[in-house]
Amino acid sequence: MVDDRSDDVEPPRRPKLWPVRWVAAVMLAVALIGIGGLAGVVWSERRAARIHATSPTPSGKSSAAEGPTMPAASASGTRAAPPAEEPVEVTLSAEALSRVGLKLAEARVATARSILTVPGTVFSNAYRDTKVNTLVGGVVRRVDVELGSAVRRGAPMAVVFSAELADAQMKYVSMQAMLGADHQKLERTRKLVALGAASRQELEEIAALHAAHATEVAAYRQRLLLLDLGADQVARLTDATHVVSEVVVPAPADGVVVTRTVNPGQVVNAGQDLFVVTDLSTVWIIGDVYENDFAAVTIGAPATVTVPATSGQALRGRVAYIDPRVDAATRTAKVRVEVPNNGGALRLGMYVQVSFQTARGPLQTVIPRAAVQALGARSVVYVATGDEGRFEERRVKLGPVIGEDVEVLEGVKAGERVVAEGSFFLRAEAARTRR
Repeated sequence: MVDDRSDDVEPPRRPKLWPVRWVAAVMLAVALIGIGGLAGVVWSERRAARIHATSPTPSGKSSAAEGPTMPAASASGTRAAPPAEEPVEVTLSAEALSRVGLKLAEARVATARSILTVPGTVFSNAYRDTKVNTLVGGVVRRVDVELGSAVRRGAPMAVVFSAELADAQMKYVSMQAMLGADHQKLERTRKLVALGAASRQELEEIAALHAAHATEVAAYRQRLLLLDLGADQVARLTDATHVVSEVVVPAPADGVVVTRTVNPGQVVNAGQDLFVVTDLSTVWIIGDVYENDFAAVTIGAPATVTVPATSGQALRGRVAYIDPRVDAATRTAKVRVEVPNNGGALRLGMYVQVSFQTARGPLQTVIPRAAVQALGARSVVYVATGDEGRFEERRVKLGPVIGEDVEVLEGVKAGERVVAEGSFFLRAEAARTRR
């Protein structure tokens, strides 16, 4: 079969294909261009937002993104000052004055004072501590009081068995019997001398012996009294049946038992301390003052004792003693303040704060603290103008607090009268006036 295709006819051309690497490069370039355009749009929007936030709004206020609203600046570039408040006057009728019961106080000039506060500790009044001891040695049979017990003067506290006391009584009884025999012999000799049956010398010898025995009896009696035996008990010692071997130790004064050193069965010596009874109606507060503050605290200066354990209860007292010795380790000296202890609220060993008012600096004007009223961040007082029932509200600048007073730096002069009690009522009236 003959082939009709001619030799000079060219075969059909295939389409030319791009390499894969070129295609990937083109796609990456397109992606990068797209990302760059998107970033430029975002940056432009953020820059426009910042410019809008820092530019003033039509109302003259900054955008909320800037922060709190600030006052508009004046043409000279300084901010306008807030308008000053005009003083307010309050007028009360005579009826209102009598109903409110205002009390006035005069601003006075006083020496500027400061408060020095130091830690302190409660101690018993050492001048009212009474030690209880026994004058005879022996064995404690019974103890009738406990630590913290309140005792009355003369109440039994302990019973001591004493062989020494019994022996002293027996000697006293024996000496009394000998004195009785000497007395009878003396009387008999006197009768014999009167009859001429005895000589005067014999009478004198017997009289001397009788006087010696009488002196010994008196000495033994005094010894029994010194051994804490009562005079009525000594008077009853006519024979051995009245000899006692136990002695009762009585309370020497009214107070509270703060120390007990004996128990039943314990052997004690004559003069040994058994108890300590103290009167806690007043106590001592001992504080430590540094040597830099010695000049600020003097004997007789007023002091205020604050007790944190009793919700800040304040007690008044005065400096009674300043120790002339300085502790070498702490560089402090002891200061003693005596305060009343009503109800026994202060217990021995409690920690307290002691405050002293010290006079320092020049004279300053002071007013009662109760006269000051707070209006926001301002402090005001109400000054009597001189007309009945008229008071002027004044802004004051205050200094440090001085006890019940406060120092006034500006706003009130010495001699002016301010409302010390009832100023809160005037504050309410002034608030209604401002409306």
